[in-house]
Amino acid sequence: MKELTKGKPIKVILMFSIPILIGQIFQLLYSLVDTRIVGQFLGEEALASVGATATVSDLLVSFVAGVTTGFSLVTAFFFGGKDDKGLKKAIGGTVGLGIAISLLLTVVCLIFIDPILRFLHIEENIVANSKAYVSVIIGGLIVTALYNIMAATLRAVGNSVTPLIFLMISTVSNVFLDIFFVAKLGLGVAGAAYATVLAQMISVVLCFIYVLIKYPELFKNPAELIPDGKLIVRLLTNGMSMGFMSSFVCIGTVCIQTQINTFGTDTIISHTASRRIMSLFFMPGFVCASALATFCGQNLGAGHWSRIKEGIRDAVLVNWGINIISMLIVYGLGKYMIRFLVVTDNPEIISTSMHYMRFNIVFFPIVVMVVEFRNAMQGFGDTRTPIISSLLELLVKVLIAIFLAPVIGYEAIVICEPVAWFIMLVPLAWGMYRRGVFSRKDGDEIPTRLI
Repeated sequence: MKELTKGKPIKVILMFSIPILIGQIFQLLYSLVDTRIVGQFLGEEALASVGATATVSDLLVSFVAGVTTGFSLVTAFFFGGKDDKGLKKAIGGTVGLGIAISLLLTVVCLIFIDPILRFLHIEENIVANSKAYVSVIIGGLIVTALYNIMAATLRAVGNSVTPLIFLMISTVSNVFLDIFFVAKLGLGVAGAAYATVLAQMISVVLCFIYVLIKYPELFKNPAELIPDGKLIVRLLTNGMSMGFMSSFVCIGTVCIQTQINTFGTDTIISHTASRRIMSLFFMPGFVCASALATFCGQNLGAGHWSRIKEGIRDAVLVNWGINIISMLIVYGLGKYMIRFLVVTDNPEIISTSMHYMRFNIVFFPIVVMVVEFRNAMQGFGDTRTPIISSLLELLVKVLIAIFLAPVIGYEAIVICEPVAWFIMLVPLAWGMYRRGVFSRKDGDEIPTRLI
């Protein structure tokens, strides 16, 4: 267990972030491997069927990841405050609530899978493959939840290396499983989904064994893991706040995808490829924000307001520097990355992907501020302002999908997210100022609304 309440804030945040960043890169490789193997062995139509439903699977995974991260912030608070009793109850509540929520989501989504596909406006020639792929991903949602529960809890107590090691093992496994199910067994796009779920199961089993061996004191008395009603409410408040925050982002993306699916196979492939690649450049900012949330949670518990302020400031500055490097890579090597990922020389796909990436990468400094502020506020207990910000993003995306995309086509999709980022930043910046985050001093009482 590692405390984030000592040492220079930016160094602590970066050292904590590096294993998470590497882990996120390997998680992204899940989707990149699926994209590459499906495109190479099954063709562009199969690739389009995966891309057409990617937003739905992303929505569910993001919600589960958000919920478990929200739970872990409560765990981090107790760990930072050296409250072992509260720590054990928070871990027990995280496991129980995480499993229950993921099972409920799985049942509901499988029941309504056909209406979901109709809402996405998926073309008739790819709807069967789309359903086959996304149904397996939904069925394996409990596996995704279990990994996120384990990983988020370990990170909450300062261990970000172990989840990374197990994730690396499962990612390598995913490559071989993908080839086996798709190329050898001929299971089509469903095979790629099976490979992803089984590979995640490997990381879950490894995490579970590690926790039992490394932290046996947590499980000596199972009764100590049962949370009281007040703690359950607190966990749900934090967890559902981050879950819905992530979901609002993805729901807006689903609405955008419904329009993209009407623009034809080439556009679906272009957008899928460019989003996969852009996720790689998003990653440092989002990973640093994730570390910042844990950092703020622990330091809030210890009453270290000066460290919180310094950590937020330096995290933004470091990521602005990374943004410049990302921009140079996109403008210089972007087209080669597209060609490699989708295995095509189709000029329409390449030019559409490059237009999207070159426009959006310019505005990454704005989204860095959005995610750093948002996760920091979650870390020190403000669940309302981040949700308001995410609701504004959802509203922007829905309005553009309904009113602008039918008029100017894919160009509306290109400008959509930068517009949303500017609007989202306003309530977050105001919330940081209004709640006195940058004016509080060490030892100041923690406001009830921030717990």
